[in-house]
Amino acid sequence: MRKKSLDNKIFLQYVSLVLPGMLIFTVGLIIPLFMAFRYSFTSWNGMTKEMPFVGLENYKKFFTDSYVRDAWAFTIKFTIWNTIIQNVFALLFAMALDSAVKAKKIYRTIFFIPCLISALITGFVWLRMYSNILPKFNELIGAHFNFLLFGSKETVLLGLLIANNWQWIGYWMLIYLAALQSVPLELYEAAKVDGASRWKQFIHVTLPMLAPAFTICIVGITTGSLKVYDLMVSSTGGGPGRASTSIIYLIYNTAIGGRQYGYGSAMSISLVVVLLIIAVIQVGILRKREVQA
Repeated sequence: MRKKSLDNKIFLQYVSLVLPGMLIFTVGLIIPLFMAFRYSFTSWNGMTKEMPFVGLENYKKFFTDSYVRDAWAFTIKFTIWNTIIQNVFALLFAMALDSAVKAKKIYRTIFFIPCLISALITGFVWLRMYSNILPKFNELIGAHFNFLLFGSKETVLLGLLIANNWQWIGYWMLIYLAALQSVPLELYEAAKVDGASRWKQFIHVTLPMLAPAFTICIVGITTGSLKVYDLMVSSTGGGPGRASTSIIYLIYNTAIGGRQYGYGSAMSISLVVVLLIIAVIQVGILRKREVQA
């Protein structure tokens, strides 16, 4: 009886710890997701009680809408470049700070500080940098560099990539750094005994041991890039024209700004499906590499 009573107490403790999080997750994510799925089959404008049922019309419109096509094109380009740049530089910085560099803790702090800044603030900071501060650099050195990256369709993607990577590289760097510091030194010593060069040690020892970190960083950066929104709000406003309108930004403008909650819900459901498919594929492929490593 005592054991059963103890088990019941432990069970109630687990439930008391898990239940608040489950309630927040359900109310904040699961219920809105099902509501959005319901709205996606209507032409609801968000203001009236009536929700006219339109079936699959919103989804058909989604596939023929040039605004959606342009938004997805920008989002995909941003995601691909962002994933490559952040992973490469985060790993390089992590390797540099894992070596015998003086004042490593100070550098780690400096790299990590931008992560603590809101993406909205980051957008304002880089808007100011491109429009006011960096152009003055031209005046000082008598050069003619084009720092107005947010003002042109050809350069807005580059400007956003610089701002986004400035903010987040330090975060992913710490994950790679933690993974590097968990690699057993015995593996490197054994590789040296076998006559392996530093490059071969990196290829055959370091990279395989970093497989779990690659999974976390690649999936995290990819899904985060697909959902980018607040950086555009405070920097480019989706412009010039529609050149930097991400799919999330378009969904917001359609549902909230355009009062097309039904159509906006259809777009959001489509985004959730894309996110799930990409995440499942990436995790599946990267997990296999972890096992092989």
